[in-house]
Amino acid sequence: MTLLHYVLATLAAVAAGAINAIAGGGTLVTFPTLTALGIPAITANVTNTVALSPGYLSATLAQAKDLRGQRSRLWVCIPSSVLGGVAGGLLLLWTEERTFRQLVPFLILLASLLLALQSPVRAWLTRSRSRAGGAEAGVSAAPSRSHSSQSLARSVPLIVAVFVAAGYGGYFGAGLSVIVLAVLGLLLDDSLTRLNALKQGIAFAVNVAAAIFFVFSGRVLWPVALAMAVGAWVGGAVGGRIAGRIQPSVLRWTVVAIGTIVGVIYLVR
Repeated sequence: MTLLHYVLATLAAVAAGAINAIAGGGTLVTFPTLTALGIPAITANVTNTVALSPGYLSATLAQAKDLRGQRSRLWVCIPSSVLGGVAGGLLLLWTEERTFRQLVPFLILLASLLLALQSPVRAWLTRSRSRAGGAEAGVSAAPSRSHSSQSLARSVPLIVAVFVAAGYGGYFGAGLSVIVLAVLGLLLDDSLTRLNALKQGIAFAVNVAAAIFFVFSGRVLWPVALAMAVGAWVGGAVGGRIAGRIQPSVLRWTVVAIGTIVGVIYLVR
């Protein structure tokens, strides 16, 4: 790694932090950048997961008010998120470098597809909540007894679904938020705002669990990870400030286009 490589990795992390704050999909920028710099695919994925973790913390704290009254759901979802994240990370480290390189184009294309589906998923959830009488304007800050009993009755399917989604997140990560939000929308009856906050908490748990697991794997390029972490934090702060001035859909589709092009290039190579 030369000084130019560190600069490029940090700039990619700044862009990823801003993209994640506005629309999501920052991994589709940082991971290809790291592999283009000559870092092996698994090491690049591990380093990227560790480097982008601070951004998930700031995003979760920003939506903390919408997590109020969801303690029982967090008690159900967080353990399965942590276990799934570690399981996905373990599966990644068990995967041979050659096999993972062969999977990379499909993972990138899948992540691009998930990002493209983000808006339709949100629209579907909004319609579902409205039909169920659970529109945001009519939901109080604390869940009703029906919500609590409903969550309890569905806890087993929820645990299993979150664990599977977390496994994907620990293995690669890009597009995890879309999967988790769709799962929560299918299994829980609540407003989109509160489900989105719960999704953010789950994504944070998955990413941090995988990152902590990777810390002890010996596969993290620490100088690169630390430089990128600073860049991601700066990018997240900038993205949060300019989020109201940029159309998330425009940025999202730009990232989808970039991810699709990169995925096809990897596939051809």
